[in-house]
Amino acid sequence: MAPKSKTARAAKQTGSRLKNIPGPKVKIPTNGGSSSAGSSPTSTKTPKTPADEGIEFFEFAPIAADQPIRVFELRLDPDGGPDKDKSYLRLPPAEIPYILRVTLDAGTPASKNGVFRTNFPLDGGRFSRDRFVERKLPTNISKPIQVDLPISHAGAFAYWVEYDGDEPGSRVKGREGYFNIDPLLWIKERAPILSSTGTPLSPSEGGAVLKSNYVNLPLDSLSILTVVSKWMGTMSEWSKSFEEARDRGYNMLHWTPLQERGESDSPYSIRNQLSYDPAMFTGGKKEVEKESDGGKAKVKEILKVAKEEYGLLGLTDVVLNHTANDSKWLVEHPEAGYSPANTPHMAPALELDTAIIEFSANLASEGLPSRITSWDDIENLVSALHQKIKGLNLWQYYVLDVNRERSAAREALASGTVSEWQGSSLTGKSAVELAETVRSLGKVEGLGKFVGRFGVKVNGSFAAGVVKAAFTELGDNADALADAWVRVVDVLNVPLYQEWEEDTKTALDSIKNRIKYTRLDEHGPKLGEISRESPLVEPYFTRLAPTPDADTFVYSLANNGWIWNADPLHNFALLPSKAYIRREVIVWGDCVKLRYGDSPESNPWLWEYMTSYVTSLAATFDGFRIDNCHSTPLHVGVTLLDAARVVNPNLYVCAELFTGSEDTDKVFVSRLGLNSLIREMGNAWDPKESSRLLYSYGLGKPIGSMDSACLTSTEELPPPTGKGPARPCVVIPLYGSKPHALLYDLTHDNESYLDKRSAEDTLATGALVTFSYSAIGSVKGFDDLYPKLLNLVHEKRRYEISGLGENSGIAKVKRLLNHLRMEMVLGGYVEGHVHQENDYILLHRIHPGTQKGYLLVAHQSFQKGSKDRGYIGPQKLRRIRAKFVYGAIIDFESYKDQSDETTLRGISGKITEIPPVVVPQGLDGEGPFAEIIVPDYFPPGSIMLFETQMQEYDAGLDAFCVADVDKAFSELSLVDLNVVLYRCEDEERDATLGEIGTYAVPGMAALVYCGLEGWMHPLRHIMRYNDLGHALCGHLREGSWALDYVHTRLARQVDNFPALAKPALWLKERFDRIKASVPNHLRPKYFALVISTAYKAARRVAIEQCSEFVSSGHSFTQDLSLCSIQMHGMVQSASLDPGKITPSLAAGLPHFTTGWARCWGRDVFISLRGLFLTTGNFEGAKKHILAFASTLKHGLIPNLLDSIRTPRYNSRDSPWWMLQNIQDYVLSAPDGLSILSESVKRRFPKDDTWVPWNDSQAYAYSSTIAEIIQEILQRHADGIHFREYNAGPNLDMQMKDEGFNIDIDVDWTTGLIFGGNQHNCGTWMDKMGESQRAGTKGVPGTPRDGAPIEITGLLKSTLRWLDELSTAGKFPFKGVKAEIDGKQRLVTYKEWSNLIQASFEQCYYVPLDSADDAKYNVNPSIINRRGIYKDVYGSGPGREWSDYQFRANFPIAMTVAPELFDEQHALGALKLADKVLRAPLGMKTLDPSDMQYRPYYDNSNDSTDAAIAKGLNYHQGPEWGWPLGYFLRAYLHFDTRVGTGREDPTETLHYLYRHLLTMRRHVQNDPWAGLPELTNKDGAYCHDSCNTQAWSSSCILDFLETVHKLSLK
Repeated sequence: MAPKSKTARAAKQTGSRLKNIPGPKVKIPTNGGSSSAGSSPTSTKTPKTPADEGIEFFEFAPIAADQPIRVFELRLDPDGGPDKDKSYLRLPPAEIPYILRVTLDAGTPASKNGVFRTNFPLDGGRFSRDRFVERKLPTNISKPIQVDLPISHAGAFAYWVEYDGDEPGSRVKGREGYFNIDPLLWIKERAPILSSTGTPLSPSEGGAVLKSNYVNLPLDSLSILTVVSKWMGTMSEWSKSFEEARDRGYNMLHWTPLQERGESDSPYSIRNQLSYDPAMFTGGKKEVEKESDGGKAKVKEILKVAKEEYGLLGLTDVVLNHTANDSKWLVEHPEAGYSPANTPHMAPALELDTAIIEFSANLASEGLPSRITSWDDIENLVSALHQKIKGLNLWQYYVLDVNRERSAAREALASGTVSEWQGSSLTGKSAVELAETVRSLGKVEGLGKFVGRFGVKVNGSFAAGVVKAAFTELGDNADALADAWVRVVDVLNVPLYQEWEEDTKTALDSIKNRIKYTRLDEHGPKLGEISRESPLVEPYFTRLAPTPDADTFVYSLANNGWIWNADPLHNFALLPSKAYIRREVIVWGDCVKLRYGDSPESNPWLWEYMTSYVTSLAATFDGFRIDNCHSTPLHVGVTLLDAARVVNPNLYVCAELFTGSEDTDKVFVSRLGLNSLIREMGNAWDPKESSRLLYSYGLGKPIGSMDSACLTSTEELPPPTGKGPARPCVVIPLYGSKPHALLYDLTHDNESYLDKRSAEDTLATGALVTFSYSAIGSVKGFDDLYPKLLNLVHEKRRYEISGLGENSGIAKVKRLLNHLRMEMVLGGYVEGHVHQENDYILLHRIHPGTQKGYLLVAHQSFQKGSKDRGYIGPQKLRRIRAKFVYGAIIDFESYKDQSDETTLRGISGKITEIPPVVVPQGLDGEGPFAEIIVPDYFPPGSIMLFETQMQEYDAGLDAFCVADVDKAFSELSLVDLNVVLYRCEDEERDATLGEIGTYAVPGMAALVYCGLEGWMHPLRHIMRYNDLGHALCGHLREGSWALDYVHTRLARQVDNFPALAKPALWLKERFDRIKASVPNHLRPKYFALVISTAYKAARRVAIEQCSEFVSSGHSFTQDLSLCSIQMHGMVQSASLDPGKITPSLAAGLPHFTTGWARCWGRDVFISLRGLFLTTGNFEGAKKHILAFASTLKHGLIPNLLDSIRTPRYNSRDSPWWMLQNIQDYVLSAPDGLSILSESVKRRFPKDDTWVPWNDSQAYAYSSTIAEIIQEILQRHADGIHFREYNAGPNLDMQMKDEGFNIDIDVDWTTGLIFGGNQHNCGTWMDKMGESQRAGTKGVPGTPRDGAPIEITGLLKSTLRWLDELSTAGKFPFKGVKAEIDGKQRLVTYKEWSNLIQASFEQCYYVPLDSADDAKYNVNPSIINRRGIYKDVYGSGPGREWSDYQFRANFPIAMTVAPELFDEQHALGALKLADKVLRAPLGMKTLDPSDMQYRPYYDNSNDSTDAAIAKGLNYHQGPEWGWPLGYFLRAYLHFDTRVGTGREDPTETLHYLYRHLLTMRRHVQNDPWAGLPELTNKDGAYCHDSCNTQAWSSSCILDFLETVHKLSLK
């Protein structure tokens, strides 16, 4: 037996799979020596269950020899459920406890007071299906959410997440998921089958002999042999069969049921489930009767012999769905079966079945044939039967009794017990219409229930009410009304008669087809004469009749069977199935179907009896095969298998399903905990299908797989129970599992290969199955070459024990291949490759760590009699040496059955070994290769086996590829990381003077980045799915160009980025070694390994340089923070300094990357807070502030910086965004206030004269940042009026002349700043018309002249801040000088701020109630929507209506200056925006109800439609990303003050976080790894948008950081 203590096993070398059984007892150390806090008990706790052991394992200190703990990470969807692929997980056996880590994105719906529930016993104790333990999910919305579950034993388990719903007090249960843990199957180790020179060893030579050590058999190493005990003799003779199975390389015997058989003698028709079959015992029935346990102890003993002495585990069939028709206990417990007494709809089926039997008994008297010799006989018989069936009047089970219906209605009318009609008027309705009304209301009782003749009816009082309401002209005439009801009943009956007729037709067709198969078909059983004892078709019912007067309805029990294409999740004995009435069941007449009911309470005796049956078997056997699994009610299987696993937690369970659906298969596998599904190679119809089956079920992983090498990561594991030490661990992501396969060459209930294809193919296909990386199975008759399928019921002969000698068929070959296969699985040969060429299949198994392998060449034989070699070209194995191990041909003298009256034998096949095949080594332009050439004589059915080894295998390559990566990347700055990780085509071309661009892979879209992120996008898919057929993999196999590109692009830029030297060298060294030592087919794997390792290191370095908000944040925060690196880099054509190249922030990729288009004042300062300040890049932020401050001119900063050489000053909002950023910098940066004292040289002279950047007047004087702030305010207070320098087409070829005039003034009655005109557009909504055809050239799409609400908010924020600084003596100015009412005076910051505060609501708010209009400056005649804030106040003449456009700009003002807003008004407007403007990836730029709303942006449109031509609708409906961040921040502020979140802010947070779900998915899946500039309607892709935009990511980071700060309070 296996060692019981996992902690004891952990004390050994965990890298070794071999165990000495039983293991030594190891005392678990107390906590005194561990890192755990608190006092410790002085004695160790004795584990009582595997779950207890698992807990103790993690609570006590590991020893030095321990390997890292495996952590399997399951990432759930936002709703707390697994996605479809992850709904079923297969986890490895817990030989050493490991962790199942459940992760969930913070802020998702399921994280709202979420609780993870599972019936795995996390707190120790025994498993119970209905006992769920829970783990509360962390509630910090800014942190990753994960729960670590200690896994310690096998079984089938469920889980789900429960969380708060939208309605107060409601809870939501997420979708259930399931994880099955493989069992531990301990068996004695076997010696190698091959000698040190690679030749097969016989048993006498020590080949594959049992050793004393034990090994756990992974499921893929199971080699199962199916045997039928009644053909083996008594148990005293079984040891010969054990020896034979062992020597043939099997390690598990599958026993058909060993229980007492019923009268049919079929092993699957069990008479007594609690007693073993007397034929197994030497003393027969008497011996069994002497045993109080029905022979269980003796069976257990013989199975122990099989395991201990022969290395054979035991697997038995478990039959849960039926019992033998002569089971004695059925008489005592007829409720255990389906009868008309407990299942009323069986009554018509029983009548029909009885009629068929009586008809069969009287054929002669009817002049009908009793033997079927032709199709005409069948037609005549079925026609006569039809007449008999008509006489049964079975239609009465379907329809309403017209006479009874009339009487019931008339009685109700006469007695005054009419149910008055309450529905809509029925007057004038026809009988057809009335019938439909009655039917739709569900008033026809007993419909489709078949509870008895005329069991369908309508309540008389209701019927009376219907006709009274419908036939008002009949008054109270009861007879006339009753007659009217009869007309309605007649209509109701029409489809019911049709149903009966259709069911009868189906039943007759089924009977006809069954007669044909059983009595006429060549391959059928040809049953012979028809009689009462052998009726026309098999009886559907077993008639027990314990006494002559026994109730037929009680003691007539439905037989079990199967149905073509039935729904396996529905019990065909229950309604709505009419399978027994329609004769659709292909019945087993010797088996009664068991009726469990919905739960044990429904049929207590049966549940208790069958529980005793399965628990007894679980205590005796190592595994179950669930017979007829797809027809066994799911809840029955779940409950009984749970009981079995209590007795044997490591029970192996398999089944053969016939569901026809992979999804349905998963339902059975996950609910029942099926460890394997039986598949069969014999079902293939040609070599192509054979190769498909091998690929689907037996491949393992493809050679060169990437997942285990590239997707895992290492970290420190905190103790999962909160007690104990931290441990090193390796994290393995889970992506869902396919049901594990048990691949048979032939099962015991299918025809032989001689019948299906050819006897020769037995060798070829049998060999291929042994090379399958799955559990495999066979039957003795396959190995011994039995010519026909043996009849389990009627066959009485015994097996011949042929061992490995003569008449042993292919046993010698099976011995070699079965043993070699077991060694390969235990040794880790997990990778495989299947190649099919004509009738040949090559299956190559490889160990990924040593690159040693075995190659099988099999020539399949689907046609009988051919000796043709067929065609297969020479097979070149690149960089591989191959050595012949074994080859065999099978010949047959004849195909005659050699069996006799007492003994089963196969046909006489002779195995001829092939002389050793020399494998030549060759060399060509692609390097060395081995060439497998099939011999000239290699007829169908032949096989060859070769040992392979990669030449000059670099055993240390995997370790080298990941070594020292942190050292190589650790010194990279954020700007260096921009080069390493990103750089789009235009940036790279610009930075390298056109030398380097993005990499183009033939057959796929060009990479969007030159850096590692560009490669990682396709690699994530390739690694996740091991998609080695991807175009990138093909390209890598073809050459090493991509490897050279990756490191050379970095090496060529070392002059500008010296820190790139180390990563460039690190990459070069690894790629050089890969090129030197790796064959082409493995190049994709090692490329992915190096790239993913480098990417993880670079990302790690980036995150480490970020703020605590980022470094401790969840993945979405970190993904967005990387956009700060993505956007901030150095190119040649754009800079923050006109005289030298410096890093600068791009507005968006790929359109705004170089030259004048890269760096925009407005974009920089909308983006700076999120991308630089929240991430901790204060230095980068400061440089941008200082650079733009130096350009101040006319009181403005440029929108287009153009490296400060030719900046353009046409942006009214840019200076206010900069001032907001300076404020943010002061408040967040260390010593942020000091920036106000920073001095910058001024680009332009004091008189604003335009001079070139290198003119002597340029940079001639300096100002502090404080002075620049003051200058902006003062210039605005004075009024700004100028014409742009170089105005005209050279500056802007679209703009009209008037648009170059810049005018900005302060209205000192309100404090608001007004500016702009109808010909320019000085805010972010700056689209200028370009279409001559549409007449919009020079016409702004959105002028927003007047006082835009966001400028007002930014101004107010600045004034508030400066007043605070000035009052505290931290700012050298008090206010601005202004001429008011003709007088020049000082207006303090506070006074100006108060002016705006006093006027804001009156100027901007549009009241919800028109009765309040007088309180506000509104024009009711042009209001489109109420309860909003105006987008602009004071639009120019003729454009007053634009004030009232509902846009997404007001939340900006709310965020920066919330004090301006009436809180209730603000929340109302935000809720309206949430409903009207919010979009999947941003905010609509215009209310959809607005006449100008046009949500699809297409800049290439040159139509005559003025609204959209040349993209004039850029801001008239398309959905922009960045305003969403401000909306979220504003909503959070006001809702937590006066809304739902006032009492509980988490309500608001969870609500808002839902708005980010689409963004999360986009960032994770989009190749640009960022958020787009804009999308079209409902988040649709816009081809003219930047794929990733600085401010889109920035503003979401702003919101996330706000939440982070809130969580710290």
